[in-house]
Formats: sequence, C-alpha cells, structure tokens
Amino acid sequence: MSDTIYLSLGSNLGDKESNIASCIAMLGAYVENTNIKTSSFYMSEPLYNTNQPSFVNIIVELKTTFTPFQFLDKIHDIEKMLGRKIDREKNAPRTIDMDIVLFGDAFMETAELTIPHSHALLRKFVLVPLAELVPDKIFPGTKHKMIDLLERCPDTSTVDKYLIDKKA
Repeated sequence: MSDTIYLSLGSNLGDKESNIASCIAMLGAYVENTNIKTSSFYMSEPLYNTNQPSFVNIIVELKTTFTPFQFLDKIHDIEKMLGRKIDREKNAPRTIDMDIVLFGDAFMETAELTIPHSHALLRKFVLVPLAELVPDKIFPGTKHKMIDLLERCPDTSTVDKYLIDKKA
C-alpha cells in the first residue's frame, strides 16, 4: 500500500532552479510510481534569518511505500548529495531544504519528525504552492481546505509565482 506525500522543497544558494530540478529527479529514483506532481515555482523571502538570498520553493506530490522514517532517510541522503551541510546553523542559506509536510494520514511527533509538519500552517511558502496544487484537499487534523488555510495564514511574507527564464 502506498501513501501520498507532500514535500516542501526550497533552495537559496547556487543555481536554485537546478537544485530543485535535481532534487525532483533524485526523488523519482526512490518512488515506485514516477507520477510526481509539482506546484509552480515560487520566489519567497526568507523567514527568521532575513539576511540571506530569497528562496525558490515548490511543493511536490508523490506516492511511496516507504515508512515516514525510511523516507526521511532518503531525503537526508538527497540533501547531502546536493551539497547541504548537516552541521549548518539553523535557518542559514542552503542549496536544498526538503521537509515532509504531509505523509498519507500519518500523525506523529518525535524528536526527528513531526507529521503533519509543525509549522506548515504558519508558512505562506508552504501554503501558497499547496493551495495551487491541491486547493480543495483538507489539511489533516483540521476541517479546512488548503485554499482556506492560506487565507487565514498569519505569515505576511512575500511569496510570488516565479517564472523561469527558459532562454538563459
């Protein structure tokens, strides 16, 4: 049996678009059903540590038969392969950042992993692409659709659709 997962991907170092594209390709190697869906790319201003470049963010939908912890290990492997420093300062710039937002119907809270992601409802860079990809999906543990949660989000940061220059 497979679970549908929603991942938040972000990059603000190097070739951001290429980092995300490489990440999606690597994810494709780990999933049985290669029908990966993505939101548009979005440019997001950094939260918390604002003295760094803007992020490119997307949401990825895929299916897997891995457990949440097995999938977390795969995510960490991909992040390392794409140059993410494990011992970096919290909220520092990064080549790639992958967070599990939703994992099927799972609810869990451990030191390593919280599902649904504990800050998802407070971050426009997560809710804007989620609302684009699955606007009518009910966020687990709430009775609200993604599109409605976006309207209620307290985050006032700027998140704009990002058009990639295909000529460059």
